[in-house]
Amino acid sequence: MGNDDTLKVLIADDSVMICSRLTEAIQPVPGLEIVGEAHDGVEALQAIGTLKPDAVILDIRLPGINGLGVLEEIKKKQPAPVIIMLTNFPYLQYRQQATTLGADYFFEKSLEFGKAIDVLIKLQKERAAKKS
Repeated sequence: MGNDDTLKVLIADDSVMICSRLTEAIQPVPGLEIVGEAHDGVEALQAIGTLKPDAVILDIRLPGINGLGVLEEIKKKQPAPVIIMLTNFPYLQYRQQATTLGADYFFEKSLEFGKAIDVLIKLQKERAAKKS
């Protein structure tokens, strides 16, 4: 397992393709570690409870409990991980609801995919700077 500077990331998305694209983008980055994947809302909540990630990349459209429901549950617990919503459905109402429920970031998959990775890198650098 990684050291204290490692940022633990959970990917919650029902698309295997998106999960593998995220994994390919995150794995080579020093200081980032993917601790798990979830493909539906129930699995996501269980994984967050068990794996205690520092950050979660969360899709809105998840089977079972949707991403907004997962977000609402996560943010009730402290300390809550940083939540990066990554969706194909960047509608204003979703963005507003996600923000209201406590999402830290909200990105559109097709246009802002790289921004989710950039945020993880920034969070890891901030974490490492605090420790030193």
